[in-house]
Amino acid sequence: MKADAVRGHLDGLLLAVLEQGPLHGYAIITAVQRRSGGALDLRTGTIYPALNRLERQGLLASDWESTGERRRRSYRLTESGRAGLAERRADWRAFTAAIGSVLDPAPGGAT
Repeated sequence: MKADAVRGHLDGLLLAVLEQGPLHGYAIITAVQRRSGGALDLRTGTIYPALNRLERQGLLASDWESTGERRRRSYRLTESGRAGLAERRADWRAFTAAIGSVLDPAPGGAT
């Protein structure tokens, strides 16, 4: 899938995979890839700026955790993040319905 296809939807994808609970960056990449059946392969250079932006906007919060000798940042949704995710889902449904009605019009529908 083309990288341009994700543009404009990245924030919603990140919020959606964090809905189930906190994850660190690599786990977020893996979750998006798994949930998309491998179609979406996000790069660290793409997600970390987005995660930082979402945190500045108050949609995410983060904590440092230690695993052995390594430290990694774990991200979680805030209440504002849950509301933001609901809004993005509604926007996505409206968008896909509009595009679908143009690309796949119902038989006998308007042209």
